[in-house]
Amino acid sequence: MGAAFWIRRFLLVATIATAVLFTIYLARGRGLERAGLEAVVWGVASALAFTLTRLYWSRRGYACAMCRDMPEE
Repeated sequence: MGAAFWIRRFLLVATIATAVLFTIYLARGRGLERAGLEAVVWGVASALAFTLTRLYWSRRGYACAMCRDMPEE
């Protein structure tokens, strides 16, 4: 898996996390601007943590059944 795979994985996770967090922040009554800013910050931070953790474990050969980022045997 090359760099393009991990960049796409990061962008996908960041987009999903940001959208979910934005919806939650709006439902909790935060303003549009504040909800957007916090959602982007926390969405990118969580995507970074997820992607780096998966990269670490995949380089050591540990498969993730949900992630499907390892070739099947």
